Amino acid sequence: MPLRARTVTASLRRSLRCLHLSFCSFSLSKPQFSANCHEFLPWLERKAESAVSSSLFIGKSSYGRSLFASKTIQTGDCILKVPYRVQITADNLPPEIKSLIGEEVGNIAKLAIVILVEKKMGQGSEWYPYISHLPQQGEQHNTVFWNESELELIHPSSVYQETIDHKSQIEKDFLTIKRVFESFDMSFEDFTFKDFMHACTLVGSRAWGSTKGLALIPFADFLNHDGLSEAIVMSDDDKQCSEIIADRDYAPGEQVVLIRYGKFSNATLLLDFGFSIPYNIYDQVKVQFDVPKHDPLHDMKLELLQRNIVPHPEDMEDLTYPVNTFSIKEVKSDRGKGKGLPQSLRALARVLSCATSQELDDLVEEAAQNDGRLARRPLKDISREIQAHLMLLSVFIQLIEERNAIIMSLGSCHSPLFCERLPVRRIMAQDLLHGELRILKSASAWLENYCVSLT
Repeated sequence: MPLRARTVTASLRRSLRCLHLSFCSFSLSKPQFSANCHEFLPWLERKAESAVSSSLFIGKSSYGRSLFASKTIQTGDCILKVPYRVQITADNLPPEIKSLIGEEVGNIAKLAIVILVEKKMGQGSEWYPYISHLPQQGEQHNTVFWNESELELIHPSSVYQETIDHKSQIEKDFLTIKRVFESFDMSFEDFTFKDFMHACTLVGSRAWGSTKGLALIPFADFLNHDGLSEAIVMSDDDKQCSEIIADRDYAPGEQVVLIRYGKFSNATLLLDFGFSIPYNIYDQVKVQFDVPKHDPLHDMKLELLQRNIVPHPEDMEDLTYPVNTFSIKEVKSDRGKGKGLPQSLRALARVLSCATSQELDDLVEEAAQNDGRLARRPLKDISREIQAHLMLLSVFIQLIEERNAIIMSLGSCHSPLFCERLPVRRIMAQDLLHGELRILKSASAWLENYCVSLT
């Protein structure tokens, strides 16, 4: 599983990339400053040899480190301009190390090495004022840092396995890079796996994509996330800088620059960024359906599904049976067409409900006579159509029960095990499970109404 960072798809379509912000903000009468924050911007402007911002200062809010208006900002003002030359990319790797790291190590891991190397240099690093402002170990809550008992709280969610895979990929990169460092006088013993994982999550949650790959953009990475904002980070290749253009007015002392990192579910926010949103409109649930090995038509159904509904997994030889994953979104209307329930999922249910090879042949023939898509239309046999959707409903009910059980345990303070957990991680688990529960209940309600409508 590749390591991820915030990406900019628009940058791949055009060279001029401006940042238009739809901000949500709140006023703080006395923003709390972190140590030496007032020195950070002057240092960056000296390094950039140009003005970066005359409109912003760094303070602390409920979001953590944030940006505030230092003066009145009007719509259309350029409030931040960070030149490419003061952005950290994989090109900042020492040449002797860069030449030995192959393509099997991604850009996030390479940027993580840059952070570790510069951090080892301490105040002797040209990037020390920036590196010293990055979150320290223990301040991040990405799920890769959760212990086993904490991860059990999110076991029903797909992010549980994604966390395991993500951590495994970081470890794989760590072992590869360790062999490179052992070729130099610089001792890799100074960098533990925990250090490397911390650096990777810093990059994965703060780096921005561009036409030249990933970059850490000092000052701009103090931007906080707002899931309702339409803002995305873009840069101007012609000007060789990243800019932020305000699309609304701000009063002095008002927090600004809340952007949307992406249309991410809480599962993704927990894994990649280490936070959650109480009501996330982009929440979804990943559901896995398998062809039962005891099914007499197992091989025939499997072949049909691989050819017509789901792609053949690249690692199929390592599985005892295929894993078909579908993303379920909230079904907005009981009377709608089931938007949020993928047609491919309903097609799979229809295939799995078939009891004879003739029924499967009939589906193939019907597909050939119509749009070519297997089992995308309701089954002619109403009882079998209901049976197929009741099968889906039973799975969703089971998933609902699993999440309800954990939510109930999270709400109890009588268990010492739960009371010892970091409160923020309990809240994150609750946000995740409540969101997935909302999705599953909406899908279940639609399935019940659909089955009733057929009787």
